Amino acid sequence: MNKLIMNKFKIPKEVTETISELQKNNFEAFVVGGCVRDLMTNREPKDWDMTTNAKPEEIQKIFPDSFYENDFGTVGVKVDPFLENGKEDREHDVIEVTTYRIETTYSDHRRPDEIQFAETLKEDLSRRDFTMNALALSFAKNGEIKLTDLFDGKKDIKKKIIKAVGDADTRFNEDALRMMRAIRFASRLGFEIEEKTFQAIQKNHDLITHVSIERIKDEFSKIVMSDHPKHGIELLQQTGLLKYIVPELETGIGVEQNLHHIYTVWEHNLRALENCPSKKLSVRLAALFHDLGKPQAKVFRKDRFTFYNHEHISAYMVKKILKRLKFSKKIIDKTTLLVKNHMFYYSVGEVTESAVRRIIKKVGLENMRDLIDLRIGDRLGSGVPKAKPYKLRHFEYLVEKVSTDPVSVKMLKLNGDIMIKEMSFKAGPKIGAILEILLAEIIDDPEKNTLEYLSERAESLRDENVDQLKNLAKKYIKEKQKVDKQKIKEKHWVK
Repeated sequence: MNKLIMNKFKIPKEVTETISELQKNNFEAFVVGGCVRDLMTNREPKDWDMTTNAKPEEIQKIFPDSFYENDFGTVGVKVDPFLENGKEDREHDVIEVTTYRIETTYSDHRRPDEIQFAETLKEDLSRRDFTMNALALSFAKNGEIKLTDLFDGKKDIKKKIIKAVGDADTRFNEDALRMMRAIRFASRLGFEIEEKTFQAIQKNHDLITHVSIERIKDEFSKIVMSDHPKHGIELLQQTGLLKYIVPELETGIGVEQNLHHIYTVWEHNLRALENCPSKKLSVRLAALFHDLGKPQAKVFRKDRFTFYNHEHISAYMVKKILKRLKFSKKIIDKTTLLVKNHMFYYSVGEVTESAVRRIIKKVGLENMRDLIDLRIGDRLGSGVPKAKPYKLRHFEYLVEKVSTDPVSVKMLKLNGDIMIKEMSFKAGPKIGAILEILLAEIIDDPEKNTLEYLSERAESLRDENVDQLKNLAKKYIKEKQKVDKQKIKEKHWVK
């Protein structure tokens, strides 16, 4: 089914020029797959794929500066940089041009045993996974754009459903990873999975065991990072796939909590993920897993349930899970750190600056923003109306105050040890007085904070009576503290 589309899509010239070159050489050529789906859902394609009846050697003849390094009939055509997500200093981008093909049996439920080139676009589109990915665009010389839609993919996109091309059982037996891809698309787009396609996933969920853990991890990560991650995790559980990926999450189903939580552990974990403001994978994973240990820690005491030390149990479980899924050491360490420390206390009037410094020392200043984002997801996942109550804003204020303290001699390149060992100063109060004077200078001019400059200034003050200068320096520093403190308070809306 071909439909004429006029001026609906903005197609990069690198794409139209590649299509045009193929057509000039009397070959059919179509933009196909995910990039068409993205256009139909008003998203910017991250890459562009084409299909053609030209054979790989014919494509390479048309595009001499291309490469063919696979067994799937896909030629990489080099074009000028045009993709928005590419590196600025790259020499070129690549458009993948693939010969029409059909695929034979899938003995391992993952890859076709053999690839055969096909004669028609219909044959090629018939092998694809979902109707929304079986759309093709062609371009006429007059600029007209035609949509080829043989499986009602446009209608399914409009209805916001994900539907297998042809027989769903066949599609998932061919490639078991397609089951997770269906859920990933649902969580990314906010779509539902069509009933027969959904039932086929439930029926064939055990086929996921044929897929490598690395590919499972990649799809799971994309679900967690999607716009609707709660929906994605729920679909994994409803289809039976979750028990092959993170069965530990299911232990929270039906586990009620105390008066501070209106949701079960399962529901709370999913809502914490959904409401986590961070775009970092480690923080999103921490939000999903932060209360994983609660079912094990649950104890009934004094007419209510308690979950003492659940954060430590959760951290231990998270480390094992992420190792099993073969996440990087960096992701494992960061996620485990956040889960272990997500219960930090932050009541206004009770948490002192020294207490905040201890948290920073334990977690690391570079991780404090992520820890706060985790806490925001945790709060909203509990059903509270405010992500940032006054006390959490006050905690942020204290974090910034103690971490950006501009009046500490620790920021000086010169210190007492250097003055004694290398400059022959005598130990005593004069060293402290000189350092305070030097600090007062670099507050206004940080560029002066070099060992060479400070050593010269310290030498010039060696024989001076520094008592009066010391008092002036203290007064200046106190004023600077007052101004900076007020600025930070205003930034975080605290009094």
